[in-house]
Amino acid sequence: MQWDKLLSAKRLGQENKEISNVDEIRSQFQRDYDRIIFSSPFRRLQNKTQVFPLPGSVFVHNRLTHSLEVASVGRSLANLVALELKNKSDIKHKSILDELGSIVSAACLAHDLGNPPFGHAGEDAISRFFSQGKGLAIKEQVSANEWLDLTSFEGNANALRLLTHQFNGRRKGGFALTYSTLAALIKYPHGSDALSSGKKKYGYFQSEKETFIAIANELGLKKKSENPICFARHPLVFLVEAADDICYEIMDIEDAHKLKILSTQKTFDLLLGFFDTTEDSSFYEQKEIVFKEVTDINEQVSYLRASVISKLIKETADVFIAYHDQILEGEYNSNLIKDLQGNSKIAFEKCKNLAIKEIYNHPSVVKIELSGFNVLGTLLDEFITALIRPDSEYSKKILSIIPSQFNIEDQCIYKKTMAVVDFVSGMTDLYAVDLYKDIKGINL
Repeated sequence: MQWDKLLSAKRLGQENKEISNVDEIRSQFQRDYDRIIFSSPFRRLQNKTQVFPLPGSVFVHNRLTHSLEVASVGRSLANLVALELKNKSDIKHKSILDELGSIVSAACLAHDLGNPPFGHAGEDAISRFFSQGKGLAIKEQVSANEWLDLTSFEGNANALRLLTHQFNGRRKGGFALTYSTLAALIKYPHGSDALSSGKKKYGYFQSEKETFIAIANELGLKKKSENPICFARHPLVFLVEAADDICYEIMDIEDAHKLKILSTQKTFDLLLGFFDTTEDSSFYEQKEIVFKEVTDINEQVSYLRASVISKLIKETADVFIAYHDQILEGEYNSNLIKDLQGNSKIAFEKCKNLAIKEIYNHPSVVKIELSGFNVLGTLLDEFITALIRPDSEYSKKILSIIPSQFNIEDQCIYKKTMAVVDFVSGMTDLYAVDLYKDIKGINL
């Protein structure tokens, strides 16, 4: 793959429109960032669960604050990589490398847009409704690959659909983002049909297959398999993925401390584990100075968290440059965080293992997942049942709740079902709960 081809400002749905940055304050890639951050789907992330239940007296991360932080880390990562590539790469137009930060930060902003309410429990609820619930009624009416879209619902694929699908009354190309920003978002460059060949996740639904292939061909992504169709990742995906990994792992530690799930001592030990007393002596000297002035425990944790993230950004950028040639060949099959070395590698694994044991399985997290599972399962039951039997008065009333932008009048059962899933997966946690209560008469 070649950087000159990988970085394209061509916009989906506006391929024939002339691109010009003459006398423009914002580049085409900066416009992508702005389109996402001002959009309704992005604003709705403020009421979607990240890990912990939405805040009461203690404010912890939601999907929106997480996405903003990932975008910040992603921009820094990409800018560091761009500096190195200007010295290393034989790219013809090196000035375009200055846009790596904008492309990666825009993709980072969008990386969670496809997540349904209640986090991964929402994905499981949608999948199980079709694989084990009343959604089984439509199995014989869709293709095998379309059925996989529903029974293995994937938030990553849903993000691409949200950004590119032409909903009723909307323009062609969805958000009409640049090809490069969209490609940087596609963490798994294959469809649901690849699940049968051993892949665990996928990056596009069958409804977006043609869109994905057009993006891959335009940017010169390397095709790795013809059947099922699998491409190599766009190189910038590795930076988006690393930014996400850094943020959720380190920020979840800070949130767990605020919620008193982790003790202060354990939190300090986890964060200080990233630093070597000899190699990072300047950090320890600075820490002593800061801690003499900053005595608030939460602020001390924030300082350590910021120091860890700063260290990880630099080291992760170094890993990308070290594997640069393999990445462009489409032969790099790891991820940047896994290939960290020394203290950072050990400490990151320790944080990850502890998070699984003490944070993600904490009772407060499990309860919100169980609630979300039942809420989404019930909503899908109501809407899909009405879709299958649309003639009853009750069904007509249920379907009238769905906004007109979602086309449930299509003759194709797959497209109609995807429209319902679009509606449900786009809900905030609070809206889903309120609608559930309304339909079940609880609010009365």
